[in-house]
Amino acid sequence: MVITYYDAQFLKIQLGDLVLAVNPIASSAKIKTAKFGADVGLISLHTLDFNGRESIAFGEKQPFIIEGPGEYEVRGIGIKGIGLKTLYGDEERINTIYVATLEGMRLCFLGAVESPDFDRETLEAIDVVDFLFMPVGIQNKGDYGALSPKDASELSTALEPKVIIPLYSSEEALKQFLKEEGSGNIEAIDKLTIKKKDIEQKDVEIIVLRKT
Repeated sequence: MVITYYDAQFLKIQLGDLVLAVNPIASSAKIKTAKFGADVGLISLHTLDFNGRESIAFGEKQPFIIEGPGEYEVRGIGIKGIGLKTLYGDEERINTIYVATLEGMRLCFLGAVESPDFDRETLEAIDVVDFLFMPVGIQNKGDYGALSPKDASELSTALEPKVIIPLYSSEEALKQFLKEEGSGNIEAIDKLTIKKKDIEQKDVEIIVLRKT
């Protein structure tokens, strides 16, 4: 499995020829986006920063789009969508948290969350997590859809993943999150290539991906 991070919460997860895209950024958004073909696309929130489906359609690859709560099986990937009310800007919306199972690994994409205080039903629905993609921002700077570094650290502790991958709005937000986690500076890598056997003995590790 190869994981690439673009910006905001836009990710590409690749297993051989299979490509899963998560929360693609629209070409008309203010944030820089990328363009590639995906087989499956996950959309947590209907806004330009999360719903750029045109960014993940290219040539013969036209993605199967999942954009809401439910249970899905697509191209051998088991996907659970969990609906959660959230505030994005000043507007209440329904955000979808996704848990995807790939090659025996469970990946959790939180989408636009506003609070680390998940109720028991949501925590039970998420269940065991191997990879947690944690949105981190500085809320008084308008980083909508991201948790403060302190809240992100609190939620990471509650979910107990083996690997935490911060999706950071700025270097400042990332630095504060790492401080909350008791970590020093972690050198960012361009892509993460990993297999299930690589995480079986991990306790908790933070891996920082450089924005591509």
